[in-house]
Amino acid sequence: MRVGIVGTGFMGTAHAAGWSQTPATIVGFVSRTPNRAEPLAEEFGARVFPTLDSLLPHVDVVDICVPTHRHYELAMQAAAAGKHVICEKPLARTLEQGKEIVAACKQAGVKLFVGHVVRFFPEFVSAREAVLAGEIGEPAVVRLSRETFQPKKPVENWFLDREKSGGILLDLMIHDFDYAHWVAGEVTSVFAKTISENHPLGAAAPGDHGIAILTHASGAITHVEGSWAYPAPSFRTSFEIAGSKGLLQYDSAAATPIDVQLHAVADTTTPDIPLPTSPLAEDPYVTEIKAFYEAIEHDAPVPGTAEDGLAALKIALAALESAQRGEPVSISSLE
Repeated sequence: MRVGIVGTGFMGTAHAAGWSQTPATIVGFVSRTPNRAEPLAEEFGARVFPTLDSLLPHVDVVDICVPTHRHYELAMQAAAAGKHVICEKPLARTLEQGKEIVAACKQAGVKLFVGHVVRFFPEFVSAREAVLAGEIGEPAVVRLSRETFQPKKPVENWFLDREKSGGILLDLMIHDFDYAHWVAGEVTSVFAKTISENHPLGAAAPGDHGIAILTHASGAITHVEGSWAYPAPSFRTSFEIAGSKGLLQYDSAAATPIDVQLHAVADTTTPDIPLPTSPLAEDPYVTEIKAFYEAIEHDAPVPGTAEDGLAALKIALAALESAQRGEPVSISSLE
């Protein structure tokens, strides 16, 4: 299996590390900054290609690790060339683009995987397995939180351009929207609020903060909280899943009774974006890539379909619309 990775930032590097743990061969990286990409290519014994067009004849799989607003064009191009597609979350910037990507891959007969890595974190997987086993009865109330620092980039910070990234609701909180859908089933409506450019502190505000309430078809309710307002290198997640028979709880910071972290005036020691890790097993990004490899090589199932990626996108876009309108948004109204 020959793999080409589009993007050589933190996510492209994480995916490359995952592929290196499989029998697949990383043929090359596509990068707009070849000088910065060369060390990464050299590390994995690969080449740097200037465009996806130049890479396509040499690979079987295209792994897309670039900003969200570029996912559509690259995924469509890869599918048209008959290549299997792996796309970092979210699947696309708009619902129409997401649907077209799914349809194009089906028509081309190629596999499509969306990188919702939370489905590979052992804590989250174990909790879902407990729910499916009926250990807490029927899920009724789910609480999910993801709190970290505002992404930063040395040149263009596309994360903060909502037309490109969708902001905190689409870029960060989609992790938990996807998990809520995975654990409690179909979501029918979303009510969301954010504090961002309209924050009373204005430009001095440390970052975005969002809250969303999801209503599931089963009657369950999920409360999702996401934040880019924490000091770097903070990254913490937690969940509670309450059911008719009991409660599941997890807090990544539970082992630290008191933890003080301050916003630094200047910080060059932390990454541009938070890359969560799990202390309990191998890097979940490696686990994820291994699963994608097995699915392509042996037609094995993975914990998440292309349609699941599309469902998560719908929830996030409904949250964006709700935050703008100040009222609940039905998922069906997006169709």
